Amino acid sequence: MKFSVAAEAKKVEILGLNSDWKNSIIMSKKKDGTFSADVNLPKDSKHEFKYLIDKKIWLNAPGADAEAANVFGTTNSVISL
Repeated sequence: MKFSVAAEAKKVEILGLNSDWKNSIIMSKKKDGTFSADVNLPKDSKHEFKYLIDKKIWLNAPGADAEAANVFGTTNSVISL
């Protein structure tokens, strides 16, 4: 699965995939300023995730399949495969 996000940032990480909120996936910065990462995820699965921008700003994915409420009173992005 390819993840891509546009952000004015030095570092963008993905957290929550496979229910892993502790170990982030570091995204690569492209020449056009976007960040991307290819992640292997199991078929027929659903994942909640968020982007973490420069270790301080949490961002949902604009193109996610859905959003789900979390314990912090905000939402997480949801992707269904």
